[in-house]
This record gives sequence, structure tokens and C-alpha cells, in this order.
Amino acid sequence: QVQLVESGGGLVQAGESLRLSCAASGRTFAGYAVGWFRQTPSKERAFVAAITWDGSMTNYADSVNGRFAISRDNAKNTVYLQMNYLTPEDTAVYYCARYLTLYYNGDPVYWGQGTQVTVSS
Repeated sequence: QVQLVESGGGLVQAGESLRLSCAASGRTFAGYAVGWFRQTPSKERAFVAAITWDGSMTNYADSVNGRFAISRDNAKNTVYLQMNYLTPEDTAVYYCARYLTLYYNGDPVYWGQGTQVTVSS
């Protein structure tokens, strides 16, 4: 059983930064790709960023490329999402998710409960 717990969300002003964390319990993150997704009430869940099992490769949605950075610490069983220069359009519930593979191909299978990020203008 894989349990993912996100933390670090909150209310910030436009231009500020936040760092989200995703901690895994049960089966570890090591050996699997992990991604971050986000969802607003009016939109479907959307891809934000992903990282390979060893951190050697990352991928970002165009909307966050250059502002967000995904990283991981397998020793701590934790994946991070550093979010800089936040805008109100980044307001959403952010989810981390684990893939079944080393690389971020296919769809993730295990999901966290989400953490709310709200950016005021």
C-alpha cells in the first residue's frame, strides 16, 4: 500500500514562493517516477511537473516552466515542488502522484489527498 501526503500549501501573494512536499509511506518512492498535478473547481486535473526515479530527468507544463522546480530526496522518501513567481492562475489544489515506472510514461496510479494553494493578486 502506498500513501502519499502533500504539505506546504497555503495563501500567498502574487510574486511570492511556496515549496510543496510529498512524503510517501508504505512502499517507497525510490524506483518510481513521481509527478505533481493541480486542479481547480472549473477545470480538469492538469499535469504540472514530473521527475524520474533517480531525478535525472524532469518535465514541466508550459505554464510553469521556468518558475517551478521539481526535485526529490529518495533517502527521505520525499518529492518537492518549488514554486516561484506565483500568480493567481496558479491557484489550485495540488496533488502528487506516483507512477508505476521509472520514467513518467503512462498515468500515475497512486495519489495524495491534495494541498490547497491560493495566490492573491
